[in-house]
Amino acid sequence: MHPAPKAVIFDYGNVLCQPQSAADTQALADILSLPVPQFSAVYWQFRPSYDDGSLPADYWNAVAQAASRELSPAQIAQLTEIDNRSWSHPAPIMPQWAQELRAAGIQTALLSNMPAPVRDYILGCPWLPDFDVRVFSCDFGQSKPAPGIYRYCMQRLGVSPTEALFLDDREANIHAAEALGLPSVLFNDPASVILEITRRFALPAPGSR
Repeated sequence: MHPAPKAVIFDYGNVLCQPQSAADTQALADILSLPVPQFSAVYWQFRPSYDDGSLPADYWNAVAQAASRELSPAQIAQLTEIDNRSWSHPAPIMPQWAQELRAAGIQTALLSNMPAPVRDYILGCPWLPDFDVRVFSCDFGQSKPAPGIYRYCMQRLGVSPTEALFLDDREANIHAAEALGLPSVLFNDPASVILEITRRFALPAPGSR
C-alpha cells in the first residue's frame, strides 16, 4: 500500500524555478570580465556562505577578490539584480502542483538554501504558490544538507519524517533527508518525478489536472 504523505516539502532552485540560464550567467560573468567557467567557480565557491547568511553583504566582493577584480557599488547592484532575477522563472508543472496539493488539504513547505536578496525577490513573484511553511537558510543560519534545517521544517509542519515527502535536485540533500527517515525524490525533470511519485506515493500526480 502506498503511503499518503501529510506534507510535501519542496526545494526551490531547479524544482519550483528553472535553472539559471546561460544568458544570465554570461551577463554576470561579463560584469566581472571573466570567462564563464572561471566566473562559475568563484560564484559557487562563496555561495554556501551567502546562502546561510554568514556572508550577507560581502558576497560579490568576495567573488571579485577571488578573481582579482574590483567592483563598484553600481556593479554590485547590477550583479545582485541579475542574480535575483535569474532565479525567478517558474519551472513547468511543479508550482501548480504545490498549489493543488495545498488546496487538497495536504500541507506544503518551501525549504531552500537561499540568500536574503534572492528570498526577498522571489517572494514578490506572482507565480510562487502559498505554502504552509517557508524555511530559508539565510533565516535559519544553516543550509541543507545540515540535519537541523530539515528537523526545523518538519517541526513547523507538525509532522514526523515518515509523514512527509521531500523533493530536491541535489543528491547530497536527498541523502541527508533520507538519513533522517524522510522519504525523498531526487528531482531530475518533471517526467521522471511524476513517474516516481505515482509509483511510490498516494498523491495526485503533478500535471494530472
